[in-house]
Amino acid sequence: MQNIKKRNLALVVVFSIITAGIYLLYWVVKTKNEMRSLGASIPTAWLIIVPIGNFYFLYKYALGFSEYVKKDNLGVVWFLVMVTIPPVFPVIVQSELNKLAG
Repeated sequence: MQNIKKRNLALVVVFSIITAGIYLLYWVVKTKNEMRSLGASIPTAWLIIVPIGNFYFLYKYALGFSEYVKKDNLGVVWFLVMVTIPPVFPVIVQSELNKLAG
């Protein structure tokens, strides 16, 4: 069953700034779970706090986004976008998830 929640893009950005990134961690966990409900194979979010493990988590997150949300099979490209221009990636992901939610 799909549990995709529609979120306001501006609030995702504002809350991330106000909380100095803490909301962004919460958002990543929630969106990871939503993508897993679509069938993505994304590991536990605890890997975010593990050196090197965080890159593995982000890579698998980008692959899940690419395959199950965006449906473009460009997971490596999305991973590179995520690690090179991180402020843009949550907006893109949430925008695509909002399309699935509504």
